[in-house]
Amino acid sequence: MFQQSKRRARRTCTWLVAALMLLVGMISAPVLHAEAEVRVPADQAEITLSFAPVVRQTAPAVVNIYASRVVEQHRSPFAGDPLFGDLFGDFFSGLGAPVPRVQNALGSGVILTPDGIVVSNHHVVGDATDIRVVLNDRREYAARAILSDAESDLAVLQLDGAQDLPALALQDSDRVEVGELVLAIGNPFGVGQTVSSGIVSGLARSGIALGSGRGYFIQTDAAINPGNSGGALVNMQGRMVGINTAILTRTGGSLGIGFAVPSNLVAQVVAQAQEGNARFVRPWAGIRAQALDPGLADAFGMSLPEGVVITDMHPDSPFASAGLRPGDVVLSVDGGAVNSAPEMMFRLAATGIGGVAEIAFLRADGTADMAAVDLIAPPEHPARDTRRITAESALRGLSVETVNPAVIAEWNLPFDAQGALVTDLQGIAARTGLRRGDIVLAINGQPVADSAEVERAARTDARNWQIEVLRDGRRIALRFRV
Repeated sequence: MFQQSKRRARRTCTWLVAALMLLVGMISAPVLHAEAEVRVPADQAEITLSFAPVVRQTAPAVVNIYASRVVEQHRSPFAGDPLFGDLFGDFFSGLGAPVPRVQNALGSGVILTPDGIVVSNHHVVGDATDIRVVLNDRREYAARAILSDAESDLAVLQLDGAQDLPALALQDSDRVEVGELVLAIGNPFGVGQTVSSGIVSGLARSGIALGSGRGYFIQTDAAINPGNSGGALVNMQGRMVGINTAILTRTGGSLGIGFAVPSNLVAQVVAQAQEGNARFVRPWAGIRAQALDPGLADAFGMSLPEGVVITDMHPDSPFASAGLRPGDVVLSVDGGAVNSAPEMMFRLAATGIGGVAEIAFLRADGTADMAAVDLIAPPEHPARDTRRITAESALRGLSVETVNPAVIAEWNLPFDAQGALVTDLQGIAARTGLRRGDIVLAINGQPVADSAEVERAARTDARNWQIEVLRDGRRIALRFRV
């Protein structure tokens, strides 16, 4: 009996010891975990961890831009009237003579060369009549736009009398990765130079149109606000990865969705400006393409939808010369994957005219192949031969030019377009029903093949006129009497 009691006491003691150890472990575990995470910095590098060194290196090359332009605004006949001015507002603003008005713009820019080449946005300095650039150290320069491109929303400025300026180096934007730390530097709301931090949120944003900009953007959550346009997006090595250009917003302020033009395209735009080009000329592909969806990918025997399929091709296309044809799927350009037509055109533009692009593509039968495509400017043959009708005629004030591959590329016309394109309408010609972008095919039953034939036909002494045009893919006839 005594032995049994002794054994029960031993078991009870063992159980109590185990329970006590478990209780101690439960109490001490959080303490040990907290001690592992909360500690003092181990060295000087951890104490001084900040973006300050990157900012010190890059901020001097980011400038404030003040631009002004003169615009004509029609004045309402009721302007200034205490009753009718409020009642009708701008309802009659189209009446009366136009009144010149100065329109001001505020933005940012980035110095790329010590002699004062600055890149900014087209929407900041495009068509500006007066541009002032203020550096971080308060130096101020007059500037002039030497190239401005609405499609990429980029503009290149030359500062007058500048030398030995701080300049920002460019990073290869094809090496930028999602999740990479970046800083946005600019002058938001005119408060002064401001730095915001974030990451690269996305790449190859090509399915969006932002203001005048089209094509291909880097997305970031670094705060970009009005006035940041044209500023720099830089990485942790102090190199520029893009030019901040736009945001998606419902309030006018940053919601964490901002976009920058990649530095590889910036480099090509600046290079053409330094060569003396007044406008940015993109390589001419001479093809139409669309992204593959799962249905098309399955038809090509592909496990994943990737690349773009060529749907149409101009006879003079450099892709045709390299052996590609409609129905082929372009997979990559110079090793960079393409998943949309704008992304493919971006990669060609970033390579530049005069270069050679290595194209990986897939035939309709599933055969993979490679081709070297020469990157050329849009051909100007036949010559566009711009003509303006100045003689007394029902078409006086009409401007036309002969359709060629370059005109087709500029106006996004069908590849088989022929004739004379309407580029401007003034005076009497503006009342004929013609529109900019119309292709004139015939005048009073007489076919016209180029701008010279339009000018000759415009001299016809007739009261009844019939002009056949191609508009939005439809052939229509305009009839009027003078």
